[in-house]
Amino acid sequence: MKAIFKIWTLIVVGVFLISCSGSDDSTPDPQPIINNAPTQPLITTPANNLLCINNVVDFKWVEASDPDGDTVKYQLQIATNNQFTENLYMSPDILTTSYQVTLYKGIAYYWRVKTIDSKGLSSEYSSIFQFYTEGDGGSNHIPFAPNVVAPTLHQIIQTNTIQLGWTASDVDNDPLTFDVYFGTANPPTTIIAENQSATTIDVTLTPSTTYYWKIIVKDGKGGKSIGQIWDFKTD
Repeated sequence: MKAIFKIWTLIVVGVFLISCSGSDDSTPDPQPIINNAPTQPLITTPANNLLCINNVVDFKWVEASDPDGDTVKYQLQIATNNQFTENLYMSPDILTTSYQVTLYKGIAYYWRVKTIDSKGLSSEYSSIFQFYTEGDGGSNHIPFAPNVVAPTLHQIIQTNTIQLGWTASDVDNDPLTFDVYFGTANPPTTIIAENQSATTIDVTLTPSTTYYWKIIVKDGKGGKSIGQIWDFKTD
């Protein structure tokens, strides 16, 4: 009887040792799959600063790629301001590199495109192009909204003076003038220059302060565009 007990004891111990040794799996965990974002699309049509004679507009861009070989699709955004917050149109998923949209006449539009891969990861947006749809008759076209040059949005400045810079354009090629609003209030209400033709202005700064500024663009024929509010900080 004792011999049988010993045999069963050896069997139980052996099974225990085998099960313990089997739990020591030295196989490394599989590495997580890393998905890389697709490239930005290069937009081409309608060209920047174009006056479109037709309000049925064909949007085109260069095909983007994906470093992982994933299939890609595109999203087109169109708006009436260059911050894409007013009258924003977002296309459904586009599988080709062109898309047609019917727009209103006599309106300045801004557009951009981004790429989305089959796993849902998207690229940065393309550059922003602006264009006008021709209205009825020979009406004046308001200038396009200004674009910031310097300082960049939310930039931290470590000097006590800086030069504000911007760009603006007009499809009629009218001479443009600018009103500059600058200060610590948001929105800025203090006008520091009026009807100036230069696209830069120097300002004096105070340390540890957030500044806000905006530009109003005027074409001399009653047309004007109010730019977005830009901001920066001093260190």
